[in-house]
Amino acid sequence: MESFVITWRELLIGVVLVLAVYIAEMLLLMRSSKTRGWRVWQKGAEANAKSRELQSLELELARLHDQVTRLQAEVDQLKAQQVTVTPYTHAIQMAQQGIDVGELAESCGITRGEAELIVALHRNQPS
Repeated sequence: MESFVITWRELLIGVVLVLAVYIAEMLLLMRSSKTRGWRVWQKGAEANAKSRELQSLELELARLHDQVTRLQAEVDQLKAQQVTVTPYTHAIQMAQQGIDVGELAESCGITRGEAELIVALHRNQPS
C-alpha cells in the first residue's frame, strides 16, 4: 500500500487557495447591495449619524433662539430710550458740556433763541 504524503509547500498552497476563495466571497458579498446584513449595518450607521446631526442642530437652534430673544430685548430697550431723547434733551446735554450756542442750535435743529435759553438755564449745571 502506498502512503499519501503532503509536503509543507503543498499545504501552504492549499491554505492560500482556501483563503483566496473566502476573501473573494467576502468582497463579493460586501459589494452586493442585496445582502440584508450589510444593508442593515449601513442603515444603522446612517441612523446614528443623522441622530447626532439632529442633536447638533437642535442645540444650535436653542442657542440661536436665546440669542434672538436677547437681541429683541436690546432692541426694545433702545427703542424706549430713543423715544425719550428729544432735540431739547440732547441740547441740554450739549449745553452742560459747554458747547456754544451756534453749534448747539445747528446740531440739534432748534432755533438760536431756544439754544440761547437752554444754554442760559443749563450751562453751569452738573449733568
